Amino acid sequence: MPPLAHAFLRDTFARQPLFQDKTWRLSPAPWPLTPAQSTELERIGEACLAFMRALEILYTRSWQGKNLLRNRELIAPWVAGYLDRGKPERLIAHQRHAIAKNKFPSVLRPDLLLTEDGFALTEIDAVPGGLGLTAFLNRLYDQPGAGVVGANDLLLDEFYLTLAALAPKKTEPFIAIVVSDESATYLPEFTWLAARLRERGHRVHVLHPAEIMPLGHTLCAPIDGNPEQIDVLYRFFELFDLANVRTTDFILAAAEAGDVVVTPPMKTFQEEKLALALLHHPQLEDFWRENLPRGSWPLLKNLVPHSWVVDPVELPPNAVLDAPWVAGKPIHRWEQLAEASQKERNLILKASGFHETAWGARSVVLGSDVPRDEWLAAINHAIEMAPKTLHVLQDYRKPMRLKHPVYNENGEIYEMEGRLRLCPFYFVREEHAHLGGALATFCPADKKIIHGMKDAAMLPSAVVQPAEAATVTAG
Repeated sequence: MPPLAHAFLRDTFARQPLFQDKTWRLSPAPWPLTPAQSTELERIGEACLAFMRALEILYTRSWQGKNLLRNRELIAPWVAGYLDRGKPERLIAHQRHAIAKNKFPSVLRPDLLLTEDGFALTEIDAVPGGLGLTAFLNRLYDQPGAGVVGANDLLLDEFYLTLAALAPKKTEPFIAIVVSDESATYLPEFTWLAARLRERGHRVHVLHPAEIMPLGHTLCAPIDGNPEQIDVLYRFFELFDLANVRTTDFILAAAEAGDVVVTPPMKTFQEEKLALALLHHPQLEDFWRENLPRGSWPLLKNLVPHSWVVDPVELPPNAVLDAPWVAGKPIHRWEQLAEASQKERNLILKASGFHETAWGARSVVLGSDVPRDEWLAAINHAIEMAPKTLHVLQDYRKPMRLKHPVYNENGEIYEMEGRLRLCPFYFVREEHAHLGGALATFCPADKKIIHGMKDAAMLPSAVVQPAEAATVTAG
């Protein structure tokens, strides 16, 4: 495909902002994926959905005190204890309500780093940003022969069909995308997305939580001066933010009465990063083997870096923590990680969830990238927060260095060296995870932690032949 001109891209984004007060580098071409990588993305989507299903079983059996295994006893109330820690009782009661059983996020977005050994899956986002941006980029870069993942507005179609399927009795349900003040950065992209769906004749509107009005157990929204009953509420706000959402009690009551479908469901354990750490917990290996499909179990074990829950407990003298080793030996106190060598500190520390620092890389610390004192301070901070918010340690898998064409400030194309985070969007419908697009974030090579930033390029993905794939550089 011919490169998209700098002036065209610059003017297009100037006319249609997608993020509030956010800018990024522009690229003349989408991110190239090989056919093999594209096939793997399809497998990853199904594995992520399988993991969510197994996590539901694990959490439910844990809080109910039931056996986790078929042929031998394993009772693990500590799992629900971890996942419920610091959560309001009202929210715990809701996620255990019969109406919430087997309800999964409608959109799943794993964060994938491209390493020399293939993809590494660092977390699964159940309330993902970038949805409208990816749909916009897919449309912008969708030229004949481009091979864009999500071409022909596939992401828009999948998003609508997935939400509409949650209200089977309505041929044209009213769908409200509710964006809180905390999530206002993403308001422009959802406003654009909803407008495109209304152009197709669908009843999709973006609302502030304060605009929701209860009417009995139903929820309504003022549209053109008239109250309209909401059939499906797409929740774009984190559950830690519920205290700032004045209509929370009405939303919970309406959902439990079955008069509105809320998605993603208000189930905190689906939004905890420590859920992936449970995948590696030695006590739970047989559970995952029994409850994950045969293909998903080895795939996830290979994809997800080894992870540990930072739980500061008092141990007897002869016990050790399920934790990284220091100087070749197990540890019995988390503070001992401060004595690790720089190589042993090749670990990511981050808040698990239900806290304002648990998203957008706000709490992320790479141990090998900070001085010892700063690393110790981060560990102590995690320990201090543990009574309400747990942290997770994760092996750091370094993304490989790649090259991709990017525009500089003068509108000239150059080969930028950087590292890639790929965020595929999967839509959960008809018991499958449908791939609708993949947002590539290409950061400068000197950035250890990859996330949306002004120095990064953000672009859609396209399937190309291996000879056209991104160039690998040393380091």
